[in-house]
Amino acid sequence: EVQLVESGGGLVQAGGSLRLSCAASGITRDDYAIGWFRQAPGKERAGVSFVSAVDGSTYYADSVKGRFTISSDNAKHTVYLQMNSLKPEDTAVYYCAAVGEIRVGVPTSIYEYDYWGQGTQVTVSS
Repeated sequence: EVQLVESGGGLVQAGGSLRLSCAASGITRDDYAIGWFRQAPGKERAGVSFVSAVDGSTYYADSVKGRFTISSDNAKHTVYLQMNSLKPEDTAVYYCAAVGEIRVGVPTSIYEYDYWGQGTQVTVSS
């Protein structure tokens, strides 16, 4: 069964950086996408950034454009989220998610993803 393991969360001051990693196991085909959602207390879970293993398509939420960068190592089934210039409003639990059987483009909806990690806490102090 597909399993996703996140790492890299923690405490950081505003303006600092963190790099999240998501290592996937159990993936047996290449038509998948992996990415990140986040959920702050009292708010809806929202898409942050995603990448397709099929065509390399990426997506960034407007709130993180220019600050976050997603990258992938398809051979390792691992994705990374480099987060720079962190703001207090970035504080949330960050979830890695994956979905298979995609074509072109990259899914961005919570309802399109089938596999989820346990989440990793990112806290940005003001």
